[in-house]
Amino acid sequence: MNGADALDRIRIVLSHPSHPGNIGAAARAMKTMGLKSLWLVQPAEFPSPVADARASGADDVLATARVVGSLEEALAGTVLAAAVTARRRELSLPRVTAREAAGQVLAYTRRGDVAIVFGSESSGLSNEEVALCSMPVTIPTNPAFSSLNLGSAVQLLSYELRMSAMQPAPVFGDENPAQPATHDEVEGFFGHLEKAVIESGFHDPENPRRLIPRLRRLFGRVRLEKEEVGILRGMLTSFQRKVD
Repeated sequence: MNGADALDRIRIVLSHPSHPGNIGAAARAMKTMGLKSLWLVQPAEFPSPVADARASGADDVLATARVVGSLEEALAGTVLAAAVTARRRELSLPRVTAREAAGQVLAYTRRGDVAIVFGSESSGLSNEEVALCSMPVTIPTNPAFSSLNLGSAVQLLSYELRMSAMQPAPVFGDENPAQPATHDEVEGFFGHLEKAVIESGFHDPENPRRLIPRLRRLFGRVRLEKEEVGILRGMLTSFQRKVD
């Protein structure tokens, strides 16, 4: 797969963007770096002439943008999702820099679509949204002034992705990698796991003690493969029969 094909498999996801101008700026940032797939989760205003004006010629990116009702919908079918976040989160996976993330993201495009997720201008991504992603990403800004406009953040990530895409083929990893589980498959496993630990009596949802976030972090560190999800769900089903 060449660099352009890899970039075509990357979704830029804006969750709850509040200003249409930032949607246009993100579209412009994407097009300058060869990215095309823009997904919008419950935008406050879209379509918008303000977005069109700020896009400055990236009208095609706006015209094909997908508007969805939840982040889960935007991530459906992806094999990797990276959450761009400035804050350290308790029980979150270790963060990587934008440059470090770019190479890993490009490697996964050989196996399917991937997503880079940005939060709203005012509050960023919620803890629940970050938990849906398997790679927290940070942009190493000046700690004395770390405020970064949404369009600028998209530009920086898009640049790093393009630079990685222009590298020689080995950046994409092994020729015959194992197939990673999709977002839908991983979420199906987590739902099955939660149901099983409740039915067994191991987990009391009325007194959770943050068990489920901890389990998400545990399995998130290994980035489950499709076959591994099948094995784990088969084990859970077998355990559930024993409980019954």
